[in-house]
Amino acid sequence: MTARRGNLLGFLACACLLAYAYYAQFVLHLEPCPLCIFQRIGVFALGVLFLIAALHDPTAFGRRVYAVLLSVAALATIGIALRHLYIQSLPPGSVPACGASLEFMLKVFSLSEVLVKVLTGSGECARVTWEFLGLAMPAWVIICAVVLGGFGLWVNLRHQRPVLRF
Repeated sequence: MTARRGNLLGFLACACLLAYAYYAQFVLHLEPCPLCIFQRIGVFALGVLFLIAALHDPTAFGRRVYAVLLSVAALATIGIALRHLYIQSLPPGSVPACGASLEFMLKVFSLSEVLVKVLTGSGECARVTWEFLGLAMPAWVIICAVVLGGFGLWVNLRHQRPVLRF
């Protein structure tokens, strides 16, 4: 598999993850909390990086740059999902009450204040409304981000034979 095909595959995986997130929201009627939205942004960033890498099809140095960028995006997504899992694991009385919606906070507060408030978490982030094989959605986001980050490293850092182009 070439780096271009691998990066395209990574992009398609991210697109499928986001498609399922929107399916869960609009068909299953699972309203995303602010931390869920930030996890979606992380998966979106991974997808955009995979797509740019596929379209660019860089040389060895460029592939190393994309590998680093993909790793950073995957680690940020993992960090947000870990925070979400931590909030979900807290006892019911120790999580702050549900806060304002993300849309309202973006209108009223600066971006840095919104980030602090969202990462602090609230009651809506503590509720587990979906599970598969005993794992909540943030756990699956962690698994997917680890796999995608590792795949991005592998696809872009492995030695490739030169492709003859006519």
